Amino acid sequence: MLDDRKRVSTPFQHKLTITEREAVVVDGVNNVESFDDQEVILETTSGMLILHGREFHIKQLNLDQGNLIIEGYVMGLEYAEEMGKKARGFLERLFK
Repeated sequence: MLDDRKRVSTPFQHKLTITEREAVVVDGVNNVESFDDQEVILETTSGMLILHGREFHIKQLNLDQGNLIIEGYVMGLEYAEEMGKKARGFLERLFK
């Protein structure tokens, strides 16, 4: 359970909903760092989020409201702290 001190009221609280592994709704999106049909890298209010899958396409993106809807087949996801070592290493491998 979250500690009350960590519950900071922000305009964009992070929330992730995956339905039937085919639709992803993400709230609390600050930026889309990278997107293709197999991978999405997002900066959220809770850190970096990397989605892995296939046939991804963006159905809706509204950065003013901090939300994103993606359709496609979700195979996995991972969080990385604010472009920490893991996320940087991943991006370095991606752009080699």
